[in-house]
Formats: sequence, C-alpha cells, structure tokens
Amino acid sequence: MKRPALSAILALGAFATVAAQQRGSPHDAHHAAVDARGAQVMGFDQTRTSHHFRLYQDGGAIDVSANDPDDAGSRDAIRRHLAHIATRFAAGRFDAPMLVHDTNVPGTDDLARLHALVTWRYVETPGGGRIDIVTTRPDALAAVHRFLAFQIAEHRTADDAVVARRP
Repeated sequence: MKRPALSAILALGAFATVAAQQRGSPHDAHHAAVDARGAQVMGFDQTRTSHHFRLYQDGGAIDVSANDPDDAGSRDAIRRHLAHIATRFAAGRFDAPMLVHDTNVPGTDDLARLHALVTWRYVETPGGGRIDIVTTRPDALAAVHRFLAFQIAEHRTADDAVVARRP
C-alpha cells in the first residue's frame, strides 16, 4: 500500500514540475507583470529599453536608454517620463514606483518625508535620459540607496549595488 501511494506522489510531483516549467516560474511571472505595469506607467516598452541604477556616495542615478539608437519613439518616451518623474519625486510623490512594482517600494516613505533634502535633476542623454539624485543627509542617502537597490533587483539590471564615487 505504501508503494502505490509513493509512486502516485512522485507522478504528481513530476506532472507539477512539467506544468510549472511550461507556465514559467512565479519569479518570471512577477517580472513579466512588472514589465507590463512599467510599460503602462512609464509609457514605453520595457523590452526595448535598458534601465540602470547607480549608487553613489552622494546619492545615485537612474539611467534609461533605448536599446536601438534609431528608436526615436522609445528615446522620446523615456525623456518625457524621466523629466516628469524627476519633478514628481522632487515634490515627494512616489506613487509611480508603487504602481509599477505593486508594492510599497523600499525607501520611498523616507524619500517622501525628506523630499526637500534630495535633489532629483533630469539630464537628457543621447539614448534617453538620466536622473541624478543628490543629498547630503545620511538618512535621505540611506533611503536613496534602498530605493535604487530595490530597482536593480526588480528591473533585473545586473548593476552593481555597491556605493561608488560619482563619475
């Protein structure tokens, strides 16, 4: 009696593994949902663009560019989004990251509270744009770093989450 039950359990386990592989992992589903919400909130296709997040001793940077240098539509959408989001972040409004990630993004509560102590400066780049983030307050700096480290993981950028000197 134990042997048939064991083989049934093994068969069910193998079936569940094959079904999960065909559906993709929950991790893959999570990132697909982030990309879909990101496209809606940011106004550009996440698969046609690259995000990079840098942690610096005085803050950090958010850099987004079109993967194809000839993709003017993505480049222009990136520029509109980053210019807009820099203004919102400077005003302490962090609802966009929550909408994209469907969670309270680490650091945003503190960044909203300390928004007057952080500078969010939009800079146009050849492929899109960048937001330079600067603060001298240790608590705001810690919040910036939590926010950017979360973004590195969520956007699967493979950026180094080590604090570096600003170039």
